[in-house]
Amino acid sequence: MQITSYGAAETVTGSCHLLEANGQRILIDCGLYQGNRELEEKNQPPLPFDASTLDLVLITHGHLDHVGRLPLLIKGGYRGKFHCTPATRAVTELILRDAAHIAEEDFDRDLRKARRQGREHEVPEPLYTEKDIDLLMQRITPDMGWENTLHFHGIEIRFYPAGHVLGSAWIEVFAEGKTVVISGDLGNRESPVEADFHLPGPCDAVVIESTYGNRAHRSQQDTVDEFAQVLQQSIKKDGKILIPSFALERTQNILYVLRQLQDEGRIPLTPIYLDSPMGSRITRLYENLGGDFNPDVQQDLEQGDRPFAPENLFVTSSSGESRRLNDMKGAAIILAGSGMLSGGRIVHHLKHHLWKDSTSLVIVGYQSPNSLGGRLIAGADRVRIHGEEVVVRASVHTIGGFSAHADQDDLLAFLEPTEHARVHLVHGDLQVMEAFQQELESRGRQVVINRFGETYTVGQNL
Repeated sequence: MQITSYGAAETVTGSCHLLEANGQRILIDCGLYQGNRELEEKNQPPLPFDASTLDLVLITHGHLDHVGRLPLLIKGGYRGKFHCTPATRAVTELILRDAAHIAEEDFDRDLRKARRQGREHEVPEPLYTEKDIDLLMQRITPDMGWENTLHFHGIEIRFYPAGHVLGSAWIEVFAEGKTVVISGDLGNRESPVEADFHLPGPCDAVVIESTYGNRAHRSQQDTVDEFAQVLQQSIKKDGKILIPSFALERTQNILYVLRQLQDEGRIPLTPIYLDSPMGSRITRLYENLGGDFNPDVQQDLEQGDRPFAPENLFVTSSSGESRRLNDMKGAAIILAGSGMLSGGRIVHHLKHHLWKDSTSLVIVGYQSPNSLGGRLIAGADRVRIHGEEVVVRASVHTIGGFSAHADQDDLLAFLEPTEHARVHLVHGDLQVMEAFQQELESRGRQVVINRFGETYTVGQNL
């Protein structure tokens, strides 16, 4: 058995790992690179391998950095199936169609601008269109439940709950007398919604994400307490409380915590607006498809309750409804995308409310230092939004602890039953992986940081 990483190697995004066994070539995930321009240029074809030589593709979960290049496999000649959990198939379709729609809009805008400057030939076309996604969805087989084993040319493949987002899985592959575990993304065991990931058994190699391999998250209790305190103070100012939120997982967690805080009387009843069409669609998937949730969430769903629907929740669908939120008087909580303030409806709300001292911006997700969110966290007194300079008078609050990723303690717990396996670190910043490598080696583990395109033989000394 051999392992080669063609993405998320010495970086966080672009997950893509090739496993070769029994003469078969199995690809696990094929995601987009996200971040700076240098990273995103890696998304442009051609793929770093021949897609026509693949025999099988497995999908761990529906985040764009794990599924965003799947359509390119078909365009590159892959003729086989894609296997995943039923919930992952549903999430993947929503995520990819939204990405394709945004890419086509961006392309049309950039092309119009380039034509005025006589350089339309410099504008790259979108990676894929809605028609490409139609072809992909016909080939995705949502047959991997937790009790299933996929038998493929003498290879046994099993999916297990990863506790990260709806439908997320880690994968076990048994072939040639050896077992390999591929973690995908593992969840935060203190998530208010997702159940804990299942632990693996003994194996020969573990390919594991290491996003937060050098740190521990703040406890969930401390996180919720701080969130409640910020909301209490912000509601008293009688202004808008803006919460940029990722559509998948973060939105559902925040809605669930808001409902809890209401039920416990820790925040007053205040209008809550979910101003994210993608967020509302994925929330319906959480309600209708179910998953491996914490017991309280699971019980609510089984009893027909709606754990992701706090009182006074209003869902805006059209852009007109979104714009009308700016004319409302009084306190209101607005959840909107994008979670990293890189676009979407949250930017529109920031433009209209950042200059008011009654506004509170509550950041519940990671912001890169040079982004709009990063500058606001750093205390910028002025920012440019849609070409206009906006004075910042709003209070800015950062709430850590809502991460959907495992921290170092979680990763160590996942690895503990695999004590004799070699650990392959992927999906992390290089400095983080080096720190986690040192921690693991101090515990007697064999560790390698996967390099892009380098092939490792399972069971063979490095």
